[in-house]
Amino acid sequence: MKKVDIDLTKSTNRLLSLDVFRGITIAGMILVNNPGNWSSIYAPLKHSNWNGLTPTDLVYPFFMFIMGISMYLSYKKFNFQFSKQTFTKLLRRSVLLFLIGLALSWFGLFCRGFNGLRSEELSLIERILQSVVTGFENIRILGVLQRLALVSFIGSLIILLVKPKRIPWIIGVMLLGYWILMAFTNSYDMNDNNLVAMIDRALLGINHMYTEHLTNGATASFEPEGVLSTLPCISHVLLGFLAGKLIAKTKENKERIQKLFLFGTIILFVGFLLDFGFPINKKLWSSSYVLVTCGLGTLFLSLLIWIIDIKGYKRWSIFFDSFGVNPMIIYVLAQVLSILFGSIGFIYVSKWISLNSFLYNILLSPLLGNYFGSLIYALFFVSINWWLGNILYKKKIYIKL
Repeated sequence: MKKVDIDLTKSTNRLLSLDVFRGITIAGMILVNNPGNWSSIYAPLKHSNWNGLTPTDLVYPFFMFIMGISMYLSYKKFNFQFSKQTFTKLLRRSVLLFLIGLALSWFGLFCRGFNGLRSEELSLIERILQSVVTGFENIRILGVLQRLALVSFIGSLIILLVKPKRIPWIIGVMLLGYWILMAFTNSYDMNDNNLVAMIDRALLGINHMYTEHLTNGATASFEPEGVLSTLPCISHVLLGFLAGKLIAKTKENKERIQKLFLFGTIILFVGFLLDFGFPINKKLWSSSYVLVTCGLGTLFLSLLIWIIDIKGYKRWSIFFDSFGVNPMIIYVLAQVLSILFGSIGFIYVSKWISLNSFLYNILLSPLLGNYFGSLIYALFFVSINWWLGNILYKKKIYIKL
């Protein structure tokens, strides 16, 4: 098999710990996105309802932070020079990533709509056509991949067009400006007058926003990957860029750890201080949330460098290598499989049942209980994606979207 390497971040001098960190975040994202049952999830594997922070709230921002580190290592090879070729490549990648996110959103709606028409007296063609139309009418415009596309595009332009010494000032202005905007519009709570929600409703339309199903049976539309809240996300990749600079400029791993630990401790401390004025909030992507998650990400990377690159304890991390070298393609694959597991099924005891329901409701839940069974299903799902990713890893196929 010919080696396919189209990863801009790949380098012979890259830290193994960075790949492991990336792999842990991707495995974490797949784990928390695929429980056996959404009503049976252990508290650490849930997002915070509004203000606050859980371990689950760390995985997505950690990936953005790593993206910023990779940007430094990637653009360093071009001396951070902006060119038509670099811009074209960046634009093509960002548009592709955004379109893949849209396609996943549509595919999920199509499959759910198609299954929902199972009891209707419609032909196969009619079910397909109606599901196609319904999918486009309710497609979620923004999402995880779409936000990554926007943040990587804008962040890269800043990195390539602005002098590095000015980037800390840009981060400060973004986070402070977002805080002031939220404070002056009294947008700390989730309601119809929240500025983030108002902008999303105006630009996206309520049918194209994330819909949350509440415990009382009602629904609420609030886009956690919204337009305005994407602004502070740019600071995530820029803070990662600064961490990447510390890594690249420092040759010895022990000194790297010291600098990263100091950097992470400072921004973590500032983030917790800011929490008193602008609470840590993932759905708003508050300024305090940016600083706290980047601080924790920096400290976690420091720990991994010490364990893996200094002490040489690598065997435990082999599992995460398969995720870390092909993060995007495995995440997309996991999303497709998740949709298919909930859509593909068969007749069981004279009733149609999805593969997801069969594995959880028939096999795992009766044997292990609701919560533990839900966790085992999520771990099983992660293992399937690891197996597929490990095939690429062993064949030395590295794919970057």
